[in-house]
Amino acid sequence: MKKVILRKLALTFGLVICTTGLLYPQWVDISNLSIRMEHTKMAGPEIVMEYDLKGKDISEGQPAYIFIRYSKKGSEDWDLVPFEFLRGNGVGFVPSPGHKQISWWGLEALGCEHLDSLNLKVRGLQMVRIPAGDFNRKSIPGGGKETSVEKTENNILPEYHIMKYEVTIAQYADYLNEFGKRGNGWYKRMADSIKCGLRRKGDYPGFKYEVIEGRQNYPIIYVSWYDAVSFLHWCGLKLPTEAQWEKACVGGYYLDGDAAKKIKNDMPDRKFPWGDEMPDANGIYRCNFDGDGDGFIKTAPAGSFSKFNSPYGVCDLSGNVAEWTLDWYTTSFHAGLDGFRVIRGGSWRDMAIACDAVSGATQFPIKKSSIMGFRGVK
Repeated sequence: MKKVILRKLALTFGLVICTTGLLYPQWVDISNLSIRMEHTKMAGPEIVMEYDLKGKDISEGQPAYIFIRYSKKGSEDWDLVPFEFLRGNGVGFVPSPGHKQISWWGLEALGCEHLDSLNLKVRGLQMVRIPAGDFNRKSIPGGGKETSVEKTENNILPEYHIMKYEVTIAQYADYLNEFGKRGNGWYKRMADSIKCGLRRKGDYPGFKYEVIEGRQNYPIIYVSWYDAVSFLHWCGLKLPTEAQWEKACVGGYYLDGDAAKKIKNDMPDRKFPWGDEMPDANGIYRCNFDGDGDGFIKTAPAGSFSKFNSPYGVCDLSGNVAEWTLDWYTTSFHAGLDGFRVIRGGSWRDMAIACDAVSGATQFPIKKSSIMGFRGVK
C-alpha cells in the first residue's frame, strides 16, 4: 500500500510552517496550505484556508475526511473547529483530489478574532462510504451470533462512512502530542518495540510521544474503549455500532444502496469480507491470524491484505486487531450489568475461523490488550 507523508501544519503569526521528516501513513496527503483572514460586510471576519489534496484513490465512494484543530497562542489546549462554522469544498467528506478551499466563520464565538493568535492543524483520513439500505445481519444485537437464521430484524441503516484502515500508531501519536501531555492515553506496554512501538519522553506535565521507526503504519494497540472514544472525538468521529461494523464487512443486499439497487451483492451472507473461503484456503493468506504463516508473527501494517477487502473496500476487518464497537453486551443474562463492550473481527492471536464476519467477543471497557484496536465512523 502506498505510504503518504503527513505534513504537520501549524500557523505562526500568519505563516504556515510545514515539516515532513517522518512518514505518517494513513493521513491523507495535504500540501501547499495557505491561510488568510478576510472581513465581510454581513458575516464578520472569516479565515480562508486553501490547500492541495493528493491521492488517486480519493473518490465519492472513498472520500477524504478533512477536519481542523486549533489552539490559541500560548495555550497547550487544542480543540476541534466545529463543522457548523465551516463551509467550502475542502472540509468534511471531500470526494476528489485537487485544490480545495475552506471558509471559517463565527470566530468571535471561539475567541479567535485575530489570525496571529492561532495555531492550526489540518488533517484527513481515508474513509469508505456505506450507502443506506438493508443487509443480512446474522449477529444478535447486544452479543452473540446465530448462523442458522437467515437474518435478524431491523437491519436498514442510513448512510454512513467508516475509516478504510484501522487507527495507526502514528495517528495515535499525533493525538497524544496534543491531548496526552499529562500522560493520559499512554501506557508502558505501548513502548514494546515488537508489539507496538510508541514511546513517551519528557516529564509531567509536558510529555511528548514518538513512534519507533518502521512502526508508524501498524495499528495502535493497548487502547481501552475509553481511549478509542477519546481519539475519535478528537477527530469528530465515533466508534461503529455492531450493525455498522458488520454491514461494512459483508455489504448490503445492494452495494450502491436500496435507493439505486443497480449493483447487487452476489454474497450478502458471506462468512468473511472477501467471501466464504477460509483465510488460508489453498495456501493463500487473506488476513493476519494466529501463527506466522501469513508473514506476520504479531500485528501487520494497516492495509497489508488490501487484496481481500470488504465489498466496499474496507481493509482489515478480519484479523490483525479485534475492533472495539460502540455497543454494550446486553444479552438477557447480562441485562443491567455495567461493563462489557463488544469487539468484532478477530485478531492476530485468533484462529482463522474466529476472524469471520459474525463472531464477536466481549471485554471490559478499561481493558488494554495487544489484540485490540479500533476504527471510526461518521
